[in-house]
Amino acid sequence: MKAIILAAGEGIRMRPLTLETPKSLLKVGGKTFLDHIFDALPSEVEEVIVVVKHLGEKIREYLGQEYKGRRVVYVEGTGRGTAVDFLLCKDFFTPGERFLVFYGDEVPTREEVLACLKYPLSWLCCYTDRLISGMADIEGGGRLLGIIEKPKILKSNWVACGVMVFDTEAFSLSPEPYGLGESYLSAMMNKLVGRRRIQTVKTGVCRSFTSPEDLERVTEMLKPKKSF
Repeated sequence: MKAIILAAGEGIRMRPLTLETPKSLLKVGGKTFLDHIFDALPSEVEEVIVVVKHLGEKIREYLGQEYKGRRVVYVEGTGRGTAVDFLLCKDFFTPGERFLVFYGDEVPTREEVLACLKYPLSWLCCYTDRLISGMADIEGGGRLLGIIEKPKILKSNWVACGVMVFDTEAFSLSPEPYGLGESYLSAMMNKLVGRRRIQTVKTGVCRSFTSPEDLERVTEMLKPKKSF
C-alpha cells in the first residue's frame, strides 16, 4: 500500500515559523508533523509519495530516500493548491488501487488511520465548536455528504481533517480554482462524494493548525493525562 503526503504549501498563516522551516517540519508534542504521520502508518504502507515545493530541499534532506522503513519518493508541487498537487501523483498507482492521503500538517494516531482503513473510502473528521475551513456535512449513518469551504455560519460541528482513504477514481476528478486561484483537494472531492460512499471516521477535539499558537495548544492536548 502507498500513502501520499501533501507538503508543498508555504504555511503563510504559520509565519514567521515557516519562513525558514517548511510547515511539515515544525514540531508539535516534540515531533515534526512528518514524524507524527510516519509513526501513524500501518505496516502495510511500504511507499510514501511526498509532494514538496516550499523549502522542499529541507524535506528531502530530512526524509531521504527511505524513512522509518518506508521508501520515499518526491513530486515537485505547483503552488496551485492541494487538488492540483494531488493529481500529480496519479502515475504512481495502478487502476483501482487504494491508498492513504495526508495533509503535511496532521498529527494522526495509528488508531485513527486503522479506523479509516476499515472502509473502502473514508475521511477522518474531528469535532470543533468554531468556524474552520472545510466543514463536513455528515449524514446520520456517517456518510459524507459534502465539504463546505470557509462557511459563514456553523452548520456542522465536524471538520474534515487531512487523513483520507481513496482509490484511483479520485484521479479522474478536475480541480476548481477558489479565491486567488488555488484549488482545494476537499472541494474537488465533493465531486466524488456524489458518486461514491465516503464514510466519515469521527475523532476528538480538532487539531487544526492555522497559527503558531496552535502548536502549543495541540502540544498540551497530546500530553498524557494525569491519573489520581
